[in-house]
Formats: sequence, C-alpha cells, structure tokens
Amino acid sequence: MEQNIILSKKSKTANGAVQLTGSKSECNRALVIEALSNGKVKVENISDAADTVTLAGILKSKVKSQKSKILTGGESEIENPKSEINIGPAGTAMRFLTAYFTLQDDEVILTGSERMKQRPIGVLVDALRQLGAHIEYEEKDGFPPLKIKGSFEQLTSKISIKGNISSQYITALLLIAARLPLGLELHIEGDLTSRPYVQMTLAMLEQAKIQHTWEGNVITISHQEFATTILPVEPDWSAASYWYSIAALADESELFLPGLTQYSLQGDSVITEIMANFGITSQFKDGGVYLQKEVKPIVRKIFDMKECPDLAQTVIVVCAALGHEATFTGLETLKIKETDRVKALQNELAKMGVKLIEKGQVYKLDCSEKFIPERIFINTYEDHRMAMAFAPLALLIPEVEFEDAKVVEKSYPAFWRDLEKIGFEVELKA
Repeated sequence: MEQNIILSKKSKTANGAVQLTGSKSECNRALVIEALSNGKVKVENISDAADTVTLAGILKSKVKSQKSKILTGGESEIENPKSEINIGPAGTAMRFLTAYFTLQDDEVILTGSERMKQRPIGVLVDALRQLGAHIEYEEKDGFPPLKIKGSFEQLTSKISIKGNISSQYITALLLIAARLPLGLELHIEGDLTSRPYVQMTLAMLEQAKIQHTWEGNVITISHQEFATTILPVEPDWSAASYWYSIAALADESELFLPGLTQYSLQGDSVITEIMANFGITSQFKDGGVYLQKEVKPIVRKIFDMKECPDLAQTVIVVCAALGHEATFTGLETLKIKETDRVKALQNELAKMGVKLIEKGQVYKLDCSEKFIPERIFINTYEDHRMAMAFAPLALLIPEVEFEDAKVVEKSYPAFWRDLEKIGFEVELKA
C-alpha cells in the first residue's frame, strides 16, 4: 500500500552532517565491470539505491548460475536456459543488462515495469544487432521486453550510434567492448549528451586496466583482459544536489557531506559550480565538502543541462522557488526518463503559479504569477527525482505533501530519514 509523506520545517535554517549512499551511477557501472571480469574486480561501498540492489541481485544470481554449470558439467539447477528477468523501473539496469546478456550463454527475457515498457531502447538494440547479437522484441518494436540469446558471433567491430539520446546506450556498449573478440570502434553521431557519464565509464574501465582511445567522435577499445583491482564507489553527487538545493532555499545553512571529493568521476559534481550562483560555497576539507550559504544576487540567466540532465529538476525548482526567471537548454533527454520530466515539472510548478515555457529546445521560467501557498500536494509520477527536487520547498511552504513516500528508494532510500536528522518534520500518511 502506498503511503504519502508530509514534510514541514519550522526553522528556515539547515545545519548538520549527512552521510550519502554510494553513487548509483558509479556503482551500476562497477557491478557490471565486476561481473564481466570473472571475479578479478571487486566493488567497495555498494549503493543501497533500489536500482543498484536490483542490478546486483541479478548479476549475483547469474554468477551463481555459471558456477553451478561448471560444477555439474551441465545445465544449472538455479536458472532455466530461458528465464524471465524483471528489472522493475530500473532504467540503467535495463540498458546495461541488455548488452551484458548478449555475452552470456543463456536465453533470457528482459522486462520491467509498465513505464519501462514505454521507454525506448531501439537505438541500443540496433547497435548490438550490428555487432551480431541476437535480440528480439517480445511486444512493441523498439521497446522492452526483449528476448536475448547470448554468445553471438561478432560480425564487425565498427558501429555508429546517435550521441544525443542517452549516454547509457553508449556506456552499455563500452562496458562489454573489451570482452568482444574483435573489440569495438564506436562512432558517435552528432552532439554527445551527458559526456561526463561516458567519461566516467571510461575512467572506471581504466581503473580495471581496460585501455581506450578517444579521437574526435570515435572511441576504440580492443579485446583485452580485466586486471585484478578494487573499484571504490564515491558517495552520490546526484543525491548531494538536493542538499545544495536545501542550502540555497534556507535563510542560513552550514552542511557537511563526508566522502565527496573535489575531483570526482561524477558529472553531477558540477552542482558545486551551478549552486555557487545561488550563494552556496563548497569547501573540500576533513574528508568531505562543507556547504555554506552566503546571500548574494543571482546573476546567471542561462543554464545548459546537456551534460548533467539529472540535475535539471533540482536547479529548475530552486530557480522557481526564488522567483529567478532563468532559461534552460539541454533538457531533451528528460522526456524519456522515469516519466516525461518536462511535463511533470510544468504540472507541479503550476501549483505555485510558475510556468515552464517550452520553445523548441529552449525552456524559460515565468515567475510573474508566482505565489507561496500554505500547503501544496506534489505528484511524483513514479519518479524519485520529482520527490527529492521538490522536497526543499518545505523551507518556504508550511506543508508539502508528496505522493508515494517509497518513490525515493530508487536512488536514495534514506532521503526522508536524512531530512529528519537536520530538523525537517516528516509524517507518513496512509
């Protein structure tokens, strides 16, 4: 049974320390690398995000299945030769596992939630088919569920993929590249969306001694072996963004986030630069980052979110709450996330009189009719980031109610508890 949650905060200050979970983005990549390395790579500080727990469970059961086959010399008793794997709403798991299972021995049906069946995957499937993979659509062409028959004979090493749709398609291909007999020469067509996520993938592969070249729009990874190594996972900068948002909306704020580093693999660490526009300073010391609020006029008017789309909701809500009529670009991929995030933002911001106006690929906030209600109800659209991006509004609005408290478990299960630790009042409602 779903429970709503009501958030409020009497004091308009935010002070304290918050220990964030491991990065979902880093951890999901590390887990696939670990699985592909045949035990040579180990992951430290595994995230407790629901998506990561799902992915880890699937990969772990797969490894057990392989070991069982080796021990018995035949078919596994743990897993049927053709099995259905349901990843629920875990989008990253869907993309990464689609590529991963093309290299495994078994035939699987990879499916997910109803929303997952509406999220396109045709670009990745087409690329894998070019390589020689055997993938069929079980229902609608271009969308999950997928029937994947593994252990294909590679037809080519050179493939092309559009760069402006989802960096996760590119990452899925790069993760399996070193295991391909002919390696991979990946040509990226057009502009690359979310470049930092691709850079993160390549950096983590390098930690496992998988070498690459990246010249122009071509990334090349030869067939090579993983080295024995440990991949440590940094705390999640995407999760940190909500604390930056809280600091920005508070009258006074001093927060400490342990474990975060100034030179991070995560592209969302750019939140330090973005939030500097709102008077939030970031000091890296004592093994983490200190956030401090300084009152200053907001000057920046244009925010390009192309390389950090997961920060878009956070930054847009902060601007709306402060009445800052900013312009946003690079939001194209938001429409194919857990929900259509552009439409969801438009719907929820309207509840406080703010419009997010779309003109082509440019979005502008109109705060001319903005008001602060006594109470607001936020629909979450089964999207964890909708809940967490709007949560800081409790510093301005006396009572904020959210649909489905458990929605945050996808990436940040301790979110509501952490809010309580720094003075927010949290009430579950049936």
